Amino acid sequence: MRKLASLQKIWKIEPIEGADRIELAHVLGWQCVVNKGQFQPMDVGVYFEIDSFLPVRPEFEFMRASSYKKTDIMGEGFRLRTMKFRGQISQGLLLPVGSFPEIPEGTELGSDVSDLLGVRKWEIEERATTGGTVIGNLPYDIPHTDETRVQENPELISAFSGLEYYISTKMDGSSHSIGIDENGFHVAGHNFEYKDDGSSSFYELVKARGYKEKIEDFARQNGLTTFTVQGEFCAPGIQRNRLRLARPEWYVFTVRENGARVGLARMLQVCDALGFEHVPIEEIGENLPSKYPSVDALLERADGEYPNGGKKEGIVIRPTEPVFCPLISASLSMKVVSNSYLLKIET
Repeated sequence: MRKLASLQKIWKIEPIEGADRIELAHVLGWQCVVNKGQFQPMDVGVYFEIDSFLPVRPEFEFMRASSYKKTDIMGEGFRLRTMKFRGQISQGLLLPVGSFPEIPEGTELGSDVSDLLGVRKWEIEERATTGGTVIGNLPYDIPHTDETRVQENPELISAFSGLEYYISTKMDGSSHSIGIDENGFHVAGHNFEYKDDGSSSFYELVKARGYKEKIEDFARQNGLTTFTVQGEFCAPGIQRNRLRLARPEWYVFTVRENGARVGLARMLQVCDALGFEHVPIEEIGENLPSKYPSVDALLERADGEYPNGGKKEGIVIRPTEPVFCPLISASLSMKVVSNSYLLKIET
């Protein structure tokens, strides 16, 4: 689970050219702009990730001019996003542990203190066309599609040692899934299952393209009791349509058969059989760390544009065959979001 606020060690401090009052602190795979002299290498601080929503309290008031938000859904607080100071990107917020007396003395490094400090994930109120009428939580075979960012756990790079890997384009849209199990056919978004009542544009795409019938036929022909296909729904009106699409499209990034994620070759085979678009496969290689040994190397690799010219969100990296990773207690996978993209969406 993502740690929005956690205790982390600062492993490097760097000066910022031309800056007298601020410097760069490196934590995990991120970099944050901090007050000069506030931290020393190997100090422990409270790190708040980007996309965190911080409560209103004195420790965060210095961000009011740049980060204060108030919405019907989230209430009021401070939204953390990628910022730029003196030409340097700042990704998150780093503050001394002593600023928060509610954190018990002796709390272990890496501990999640999000609940303790009242930190929540920033949620954007999506337009009705990207969802629909909620009828329940995600079905058991449709998992959440959050990928771990490499900056959150740089050790994931070494986890790819000796493995064949593939890099796919991270499409900028809204995560949607379809699948069947013993309870029938399901259509879901990122967090919930939706009802077929005409309020979901993705459900309308599913019906227009006969996805339900295709899924049912494929499962029957292949003897599957559960069959799930997950992808990114991209269309005009969703996430500013950075792919510059003229009509909706759904790009598959995961296929699950009988409760297990399949490898790349099988996913492409399934998409071909069903007539589904899949995310673009940019690269297939071996031993990822030998080619991209650092977070910086992967960030450079993630930069680019979509075919129609919009700024690319980034990339997703997986082994060509699923491998369990103890670092994330799940199948090995990570995303690399382009810094150029992050700066672009905040303007």
